[in-house]
Amino acid sequence: MQFIDLKKQYELIKDDVLNEINQVLESGQYIMGDKVPELERVLSDYNGSKHCIGVCDGTKALLIALMALDIKAGDEVIVPAFTFIATASMVSLLGAIPVFADVDKKTYNLDPNKIEQLITSKTKVIIPVSLYGQCADYDAINAIAARHNLVVIEDGAQSFGATYKGRQSCNLTTVATTSFFPSKPLGCYGDGGAIFTNDDELAQKIHWIRIHGQDKRYHHAVLGLNGRLDTLQAGILLSKMRIFANEVKLRAEVANRYNVLLNDANCITPFLAAGNTSVYAQYSLLIDDRDGLIKHLNDNGIPTAVHYPIPLHKQPIFTQNYHGQDLSVSEEVASKIVSLPMHPYLDHNTQDKIIEAVKSFIGR
Repeated sequence: MQFIDLKKQYELIKDDVLNEINQVLESGQYIMGDKVPELERVLSDYNGSKHCIGVCDGTKALLIALMALDIKAGDEVIVPAFTFIATASMVSLLGAIPVFADVDKKTYNLDPNKIEQLITSKTKVIIPVSLYGQCADYDAINAIAARHNLVVIEDGAQSFGATYKGRQSCNLTTVATTSFFPSKPLGCYGDGGAIFTNDDELAQKIHWIRIHGQDKRYHHAVLGLNGRLDTLQAGILLSKMRIFANEVKLRAEVANRYNVLLNDANCITPFLAAGNTSVYAQYSLLIDDRDGLIKHLNDNGIPTAVHYPIPLHKQPIFTQNYHGQDLSVSEEVASKIVSLPMHPYLDHNTQDKIIEAVKSFIGR
């Protein structure tokens, strides 16, 4: 059994993927070829943003967004304590300070009620993460940012394709980032990412930073890096975008079936906030005896994953950034969360086996 079955997806689109790859190979444009701006247009059209800039991965997308906002040493950036480390590590890489805020006990996304108490004169940015495929409460977070003259970066590494009150993820804030890591809802066959914004000046700066700060050939207007998306990955993503809307629908069907059939089990299934849709990058349960469930499922040939077992303020690199703020929800979720196999092509028989195994463990 596969945790994420990328081979099944490839079988469906193999001819189209190979056609895209062959076009790139025949063009000889392996870096920043024509497929890259074509993909950027397709992605912008999908989520309604004015600008999309393809980059080499989701982590660099965050770094470039922060650089474009002129985040510097000593600046403070509020991030959730429960998320993947890249959200905070890119802040630290610039010499800025990640300030950890607790998450909502239902969605596991940044809790708007825990933000304002952390804002100081040094605070510049808030980075909510749309975790597990569901958007954070951006209306509330954007309102806080507006009151304090802050910028919001939507970390949509797991949520491209989700909606918030009828609006698409990665078009909900001043600037947004996403990842095309292979296991993401929209994933390539290597590393890839994108940055979205409706701000013309910001978009121009992001374009420059992506290619070593270059505003024209061998003329460097700002400090930059090599953040380019390669053309092969752009072609693969173009192929995947042709089936993406249907895959978002299929993901929701798989998640809804999990919800219904695990409804009477003694565990907490994913909560979907009103007005939200999710792309279910993961399907995660909250359960007291996580280690016992993982062993039971693995003994039955069912793979699992834990996203994420250690909250950021307890990571060795970040312990100095923790100053006693209440992060109890992040700590609890990190100790109890476990993800089940989840992908658009999870058939009923396989899903039933997973559900029966979860129930047999909980019912002991």
